[in-house]
Amino acid sequence: MDIVAHTLWTAGAVLPLRQRFRIPLSVGWAIFWGAFPDVFSFAIPAAVRIWWYLSGATSSLLPDASGPQHFRFVWTLYYASHSLLVFATAFGIAWLVARRPIFEMLAWSLHILSDIATHQGIFALHFLWPLSSYGISGLRWESRWFMAANYTALFLLYSWIWIGARRRQSVKGS
Repeated sequence: MDIVAHTLWTAGAVLPLRQRFRIPLSVGWAIFWGAFPDVFSFAIPAAVRIWWYLSGATSSLLPDASGPQHFRFVWTLYYASHSLLVFATAFGIAWLVARRPIFEMLAWSLHILSDIATHQGIFALHFLWPLSSYGISGLRWESRWFMAANYTALFLLYSWIWIGARRRQSVKGS
């Protein structure tokens, strides 16, 4: 999925959970963890490509297949940040250090699970990395029909959240 959809799904999951279970969840931190895998993987090469483009070192923001492979390390970052095993290890370490589960970090796992179903080809997730390079070739998240369905579902989710908030306000006001 695209990073905007990841952040919207994260907030759309956290808001009702926070309300329903009265858990003090930080929406901001959950969004951070929900976007983390993609930011961790692609922020450095994106910034370098933009710099190269602005400085005239390249005429395109897109990587050149015939050019030098400057960013091979990105695949390791991608596999690590999109691995359920790496997530579980980081979540466990954070739990031990904080002496409580950091529930906002679960947005990272939501990101991975949604990407397993919506990535294919070279971006198919190796979600058991580093133990396995097995990946499922899922749907293409960037296809028009999926983008339309995804953002329609997000619209419906946020409409439901908004209607629920309005109902709670009217009950309090009565």
